[in-house]
Amino acid sequence: MQKKSQNEVVGIPGGLRGYLYLTAAVCGAAILIVEILGAKMLAPFFGTSHFVWTAQIGVTLVSLALGYYIGGKIADRKPNPSLLYLFILIAAIYLSLTVPLTRPVCYQFLKFKLAIGSLLASTFLFFLPLMLLATAAPFVVKLLTSSVQVVGGQVGRLSAIGTLGSVVGTLLIGYVLIPFLPNSVIMVLTAICLMLLSAIYYFKWHKGAKVVGAITTTIVGGLIIGYAGILSETNLEYKGVEELERRNSNFGLMQVLQSTNDFRRYYLNDFLTQNIYDPSSKRSLALFTYMLYGLARTYTEKIDDVLCIGLGVGIVPMQFANEGARVDVVEINPAVVPLAQRHFDLKPEKLNINICDGRYFLNRCTNRYDAIILDAFLGDSSPSHLMTKEAFESMRNLLKPGGVLVINSFGDLETGRDFFTASLQKTLKTVFKSVKIHTAHTGNIFFAASDKNPLEFVNKPDFSDVHPAVQYNVETAINTVVEANPSHGRVLTDDFNPVEYYDAQNRERMRRWLAEYMKPSN
Repeated sequence: MQKKSQNEVVGIPGGLRGYLYLTAAVCGAAILIVEILGAKMLAPFFGTSHFVWTAQIGVTLVSLALGYYIGGKIADRKPNPSLLYLFILIAAIYLSLTVPLTRPVCYQFLKFKLAIGSLLASTFLFFLPLMLLATAAPFVVKLLTSSVQVVGGQVGRLSAIGTLGSVVGTLLIGYVLIPFLPNSVIMVLTAICLMLLSAIYYFKWHKGAKVVGAITTTIVGGLIIGYAGILSETNLEYKGVEELERRNSNFGLMQVLQSTNDFRRYYLNDFLTQNIYDPSSKRSLALFTYMLYGLARTYTEKIDDVLCIGLGVGIVPMQFANEGARVDVVEINPAVVPLAQRHFDLKPEKLNINICDGRYFLNRCTNRYDAIILDAFLGDSSPSHLMTKEAFESMRNLLKPGGVLVINSFGDLETGRDFFTASLQKTLKTVFKSVKIHTAHTGNIFFAASDKNPLEFVNKPDFSDVHPAVQYNVETAINTVVEANPSHGRVLTDDFNPVEYYDAQNRERMRRWLAEYMKPSN
């Protein structure tokens, strides 16, 4: 008589044993996909600051801890594979529900402070499915282990399989899915994979027509919910505008909206307005585009070479290029280039576009510039690593004598809300001899910094090409120079840059305003 292997479980068919290993891998992949994708789904409403990632990672870890604990307790009492696949199916249905629920849930939690709101939204949307998926690990260990003599090897084997599944999920979400598919579609596809995982078990190994029928009905319901959620996201209706284009990218959902009753064309990233354009006159309707170009022109004798850190939709770089300047552009999101070409008259052949991070480019660049334009934004804020003393030193080293650095930022000058503006001024003054702050008190704060001392206009401001809709604000900002209170800020460094924490109130207010302003009508 042939002796059974020590780790062979009586009552578990050989095919099911292999399927349980597959289940561990798929659940591991799904957990990482949901963790990363969840943060992307929250970003349009709460941003991409460390608060959002802290909330998402924290909720994921608590979910996993509770899932491992509950899964182990239930598996000891009732080691039935049917129960495991029921948990997976419930998780899949809930993930389908997150697609239509994300928008209304997040708008409700926008009422809270950023840290609390993002934590509550993440908990409501992702805690339950992640916890249910985490029960798979202890369940599979229990089902596949018949002897304590092999439990260590079994746990190690399944931990390795689950971790490799998580690696695959991470690579899929980062390099394959997000750049090419909407977040809603990715979440529904993840749910479908989990539904299929559950369905195959019930159809192949579970005996009982009633149970299989109920499972089938549940899966059909989940598919309908997911499909309806995708339709609700792809058919968003905005008051008075028509959607010209929508596509996902590694750096958020990109949309182009055209006003139906006037000349405005909007570029949105994660539902937040990044630029406004008049396609008939081919002019911007955004204050910052004129200020970035105008301050560089008025403070600099002659501009032959320009570096623009942040392409936007290309309006500012094209202004310099159309006047004959050589323009280097650093843009981290390659997807914005063809979009800007289609809808905002960008001509990439007139620019030297480098697709990379701004700091990476600064550290490698050997060119010299008459002006550097820093207009890098992710939603409602600038990447903090571009706003440090070390980053500004790199920019200063690339400027020609008499050159100027011009920065667009969201900020405030009111006491209690001026940490970012005061810190940025204080940091710039440690690197440059002269720093000027311009504002029209509309939210945008513009900095001009140079080694020229004093820093004064060398060219008369020219408002002839400014769109009439923003001419008053442009003239006001050009002629309004202010000072921040240096005692309200600190020098920002690569080692210590707490801007996201201290400026959270301003960013939260700005994001809430922008999100509410472009809130869909359906």
